[in-house]
Amino acid sequence: MGWLFYTDRRVRTYADEKAEIDRLCSFETDTRKAVLLKACKVGSAWYAAARITTLDGAPVEDATYVTDADGSITFGAVFLTRYDDGCWGYKDMEEASGPMESRAPVSLLALLSELKDPDSYAHAWRRRCRDWAAIPDYDEGDRIRLAAPVTLTDGSTCQIVTATHYRRGGQKRRCYRIEETGGLVRLSKASLAGSERLSSAKGAASPVLAEFFSGRGSDDAPS
Repeated sequence: MGWLFYTDRRVRTYADEKAEIDRLCSFETDTRKAVLLKACKVGSAWYAAARITTLDGAPVEDATYVTDADGSITFGAVFLTRYDDGCWGYKDMEEASGPMESRAPVSLLALLSELKDPDSYAHAWRRRCRDWAAIPDYDEGDRIRLAAPVTLTDGSTCQIVTATHYRRGGQKRRCYRIEETGGLVRLSKASLAGSERLSSAKGAASPVLAEFFSGRGSDDAPS
């Protein structure tokens, strides 16, 4: 499906957008009914979880989703959105069509029904969403190994970097210091997918802190 724009400009705010996503995900046919369970906006894309039930109470039969215990199925959808000359527009895609945008929160994914085909587009989309959610928010001074070398504009590559920052216009902006050269580079969050923290600036601050942070996730983990 292509883009649909509202030329009457009735959608102007975040609240207007959310109300319209709710309306688009809530519908009823002669046999089925859909209701929106959750909608989240990440960037300019809306992610939605919608539950389908039958009007006669019979379990929903579907080729893509395993029917839940209550007889319903819940699917994920992506709504790309943008404004053109003040007119709001959207392009909607069901998760089984394999949308490229894959930043749905894990809390939304938890609402979705199980999939019958582990090799489906929907399964791959959910995995990409989880991979995105798993990218750490690194702290200043953390030493990081990227999952694969990143090629820079000058043709060189880097793989081990340290989180730092620079200032522009009085604001701190995140960047990374390249271990081999000492140069600074901006990296997108996507570049950090699959990366690992080699050392933490917090743990290196003192032997006491190092011992404390090394114990996190073991003896100090909450029961």
